[in-house]
Amino acid sequence: MNIVVDTNVFIGACIGGGASSKVIEACIRGAAHPLMSDALLLEYEDVLGRSDLFLRARLNSDERWALFEILMSKAQWQNIYFRWRPNLRDAGDNHIVELAIAAGAGAIVTNNLRDFSGGNIKFDHIQVMRPDEFIREISG
Repeated sequence: MNIVVDTNVFIGACIGGGASSKVIEACIRGAAHPLMSDALLLEYEDVLGRSDLFLRARLNSDERWALFEILMSKAQWQNIYFRWRPNLRDAGDNHIVELAIAAGAGAIVTNNLRDFSGGNIKFDHIQVMRPDEFIREISG
């Protein structure tokens, strides 16, 4: 399944184990296919540069960047040619929905379901799921 991995899932994988780590592992193993755009790449890089987020992380800076590089090597790049605006209450998340639409994603995997609810435009073919829900779905 093609998925958009929200930055909070990647950060969760860097900080601790759990379902976020399993989503990233599934992408690396090829059980899920991560999608990437310019805007999402910039967001990942920005958040990875915030050392205060990782004070108690299980991965050090070099390990986080190495994991990022591995994930990017598995990602399918998608150019965005059309913007669906205004849509979400937090306009900063619109680029994630636009990526999912442009690339035909089956799901957006995020720890912030609320950020993606209540949009002005509904896309019923794209599921918005927490990491644990996604892992259950691909596990059988």
